[in-house]
Amino acid sequence: MMANDFSRLIRYNKEGLVRGQNYNISYEYFKMVIRKLVYLLIIIGLPIWLSNFTWIQVLIGFFLMHWVASIILSFVFQMAHVVEGVDQPSNDVAESTNWYVHQLNTTADFARNSTFLSWYVGGLNYQIEHHLFQNICHVHYKNIAPIVEELALEYGYPYNLKPSFYNALVSHIQMLKELGRP
Repeated sequence: MMANDFSRLIRYNKEGLVRGQNYNISYEYFKMVIRKLVYLLIIIGLPIWLSNFTWIQVLIGFFLMHWVASIILSFVFQMAHVVEGVDQPSNDVAESTNWYVHQLNTTADFARNSTFLSWYVGGLNYQIEHHLFQNICHVHYKNIAPIVEELALEYGYPYNLKPSFYNALVSHIQMLKELGRP
């Protein structure tokens, strides 16, 4: 939601994170409002102005676009975090675990051999590498993944890999069944 950003900025300001980064809260709100207005003008305003679509058709397209994108993203994140073999640790366990080990324990790769899927989801099917190497472009994940897998297994850490999207989906359904049990 668009309003979520404003409430998050309020929370960050109350926690001192905005001042701690030497940002001016008023200026940050101003920038956020301007960015959102520019986005809405480009995504909604331009199609209304430059196409023959009615404003209601443009709004339906806008909401449909966001709905489809959210479904795709939710599938990707579910296949990477809620599958068999991935830990769902409590906060106490997560905080006491080495950060890198935590990433290996709580994420999974899937469909590493699918060039199309890797392109379509921007490399997010290489979720382990995405978490471990956040500043590396996703086009390199395919080359990094076998090295990470080999090192993880060599040192006795898990490396959760589902060979295909279908395998990840089946594993996700199994995990949902398991999590749904009392």
